[in-house]
Amino acid sequence: MHDNLLNNLNPEQQKVVKHTDGPMIVLAGAGSGKTRVLIYKVLYLMEAKHAEPEDILMVTFTNKAAREMKERIDSSIHAGGKPMITTFHSLCAKILRIDGQHAGLSNSYVIYDGQDQLDAIKQAMEKLGVSPKEFRPQALLGAISDAKNQLLSSQEYLTFARGTFQVTAAKVYIMYQKILTENQALDFDDLLLVTVNMFQKNPEVLAKYQNRFKYILIDEYQDTNRAQYVLTKLLAKKWHNICVVGDFSQSIYSWRGADFQNLSRFKDDFKGTKTFALSQNYRSTQKILDAASAVIAKNTSHPVLELWTENEQGENLKLYEARNEQDEAMYIMNFLAPLH
Repeated sequence: MHDNLLNNLNPEQQKVVKHTDGPMIVLAGAGSGKTRVLIYKVLYLMEAKHAEPEDILMVTFTNKAAREMKERIDSSIHAGGKPMITTFHSLCAKILRIDGQHAGLSNSYVIYDGQDQLDAIKQAMEKLGVSPKEFRPQALLGAISDAKNQLLSSQEYLTFARGTFQVTAAKVYIMYQKILTENQALDFDDLLLVTVNMFQKNPEVLAKYQNRFKYILIDEYQDTNRAQYVLTKLLAKKWHNICVVGDFSQSIYSWRGADFQNLSRFKDDFKGTKTFALSQNYRSTQKILDAASAVIAKNTSHPVLELWTENEQGENLKLYEARNEQDEAMYIMNFLAPLH
């Protein structure tokens, strides 16, 4: 049956699916069918490599993407177990429900959402006498979130803090964590931070998950932050059967700690990494691809994919120089309005 799977893929995609052993990077251009490739790769692992579904972990960034991939894979599996297809945060939440006692957690811990976090920040500020007029609670929460994504504990952040804002944020961080602990609560950033710390301090717990996940696939790797990167590195350390998919040029989450250079570091951490490219585009016309390539071709900080398509050449592009982001948004809205 796996031969039928491959018949539905182009030559570049087939190479990615068929390479199953060892670390690999897949540079996937926009509209290159990478979601399809990941789904087929999971199915190929089970059919051609006879991997048990429970041996496979696929991680993506949004619940929607994880849900769609899970539905498409589950529809092709008629019996037996299912691969774990999830987000980073959901994965860590499940791990901590099972083994959180090693991190001093009850398995009934609660997860604070955005409003809960903001309320806890305000409570911490009130306890410390920090005025919300002088320091915006949302800004302090953002600084704390950035610190956690860099795997900095409250005490470590205080050590590195410089300037009035950072020092204040560090003090609020300490009190904020105390409030969370008193309520047996974690915020979203804690899910990764606590899991990584637990793995690093408890090798036997890490080994449990390393042994389980023999094949790891991670989507949108250019948007991983330090916590996600370290977590990935820990989980894949035993088997090294890890496939990461990404595109340097599509990194959009630097504002929340994402570092596209994680794609480059991957080769240093996993020796013998094979690199593949998905350059055929199924979504756009060639003129759009040429224009996009012209914009990013000058970038010397990372490899740039040369995208191509079998689609038609398409219409010439129009250039509009907007005054600001509001003007840009209004132009797009006015342009699209007659089309509906």
